[in-house]
Amino acid sequence: MRPAISPINGLLLAGDGDVEDETDCGGEWARAGMEDEDGLPSFRLLDSEDMGGSIDDVEDGGDGAESFSSSFYKSGTDWSRLRLEQEDGESKSLMFGIASANGGTSSDRKMKQTSLLHMWGLKRKEASDDSSPSLSAVKKRKEAASGETPGSSHSKRSKLFSMRTRMNNEASTTRPRACPFYKRIPGTPFTVDAFRYGSIEGCSAYFLTHFHADHYGGLSKGWSHGPIYCTPLTARLVRMCLSVNPSWIRTLEFNEERVIEGIKVTLLEANHCPGAALIHFRLSNGQCYLHTGDFRASKSMQAYPLLVKQRVNVLYLDTTYCNPKYKFPSREDVLNYVVRITKKQLMTQPRTLVVVGAYSIGKERVYLSISQALGVKIHATASRKRILQSFEWPELSNRICSNPTDTLLHVLPISSLRFEVCNYLKTYKDQYVALLAFRPTGWTFSEAVGNQLDLIRPTSKSNITIYGVPYSEHSSFTELREFVRFLRPEKIIPTVNVGNPSNREKMQSYFRQWLAER
Repeated sequence: MRPAISPINGLLLAGDGDVEDETDCGGEWARAGMEDEDGLPSFRLLDSEDMGGSIDDVEDGGDGAESFSSSFYKSGTDWSRLRLEQEDGESKSLMFGIASANGGTSSDRKMKQTSLLHMWGLKRKEASDDSSPSLSAVKKRKEAASGETPGSSHSKRSKLFSMRTRMNNEASTTRPRACPFYKRIPGTPFTVDAFRYGSIEGCSAYFLTHFHADHYGGLSKGWSHGPIYCTPLTARLVRMCLSVNPSWIRTLEFNEERVIEGIKVTLLEANHCPGAALIHFRLSNGQCYLHTGDFRASKSMQAYPLLVKQRVNVLYLDTTYCNPKYKFPSREDVLNYVVRITKKQLMTQPRTLVVVGAYSIGKERVYLSISQALGVKIHATASRKRILQSFEWPELSNRICSNPTDTLLHVLPISSLRFEVCNYLKTYKDQYVALLAFRPTGWTFSEAVGNQLDLIRPTSKSNITIYGVPYSEHSSFTELREFVRFLRPEKIIPTVNVGNPSNREKMQSYFRQWLAER
């Protein structure tokens, strides 16, 4: 979606997409919410007030054991919409961990995926023991260890980060944040993925497309602004991970029309992460609106009866990859490639530990495909296992195991896939002598590679090999074009990368071209 949102090492982002494709990942700049005079977002950092709730909602348990929610937030989410603005004016995807295997830069290596706690500006409660090192002392030690000086580029970025944070805090006290127009559905009292704007005037129903933080941001156990409509799976995650009062949650099944305040509402499968939905609104005057949330367009959507029979007047479109250079291979091709590489590695070195990077929600089919092809279980932490079991997806949940020594296939947060993962390998040195990792995200796509996946070059160091593979849960440029040409809406409203007027005009030019094609 995205999406998308957050703070990171002092880098400025212009505007959802997962920073990562799906990064779906905490630790970047926020596509938060102060809008410009046109009602479009001017990007700024999120702070704890923006997101609602406090650290008390997610802090560790008093016994020192990490709570489920705290562990969940550290796994990351989908930030596909965050992008860097370069000096030449072109945007560049924000990558985490190691550089992309297909052309990453040194700046990529400086970035890291932080937890959602950091992203929201929340801090853990520190022990009151006077012997505990202060934050400033820890910072000085880190600077000394890395060779940084007060005048270094990192130090300057940190100062810029602090300055912008202060400016954002000052702005939030003088100007209330308004819900942007592209999150409102005209002619209805509905909003979509608009939870960080408090109680929205005129809104009596809040719709949530899926459970990625750039879309549910603002929801917490204190939510009381109105009913939340979403799929049953998303509803379970909202209750389990955010502790939202169930009395505010209303579930809608896929492909079942419901009348809400006189408006016909239908949810359709979005082909994004588990539980993600396209939302179709049909007003009493016959006008139809389709909000895609985050989605990966596919040919199967052209067979959705509702989309075939009813003309969509206004399309709210996920434009994360609305750039001609993004022409992804199919997800099936990427999955087959991952399985092929895994089998080849195991033939060369049977004692290889296989790791797949994933977000809290999303990328499940990557490790499921490996599991099915090799006939092995999937190791996941207790918190991830709990999330996966909430999907009610037996094909996946029956393959999850808690004991890491029972299988060679492990799932880790995508932020873990740096060469420091060697420490993870050392934990199992008695079983494995090599590690093969996959980092599945659309931002690893390279025009030079295109659909020729065998041209992908992994990044290797000693006995660790990491592949960046273009497995995306957002639509490519070509898929967006085909979807728009199928729907032929009267109007298209982009929902990602809209903070820059030139970006908006460029996207509108694409839309006009697509609609003119026959």
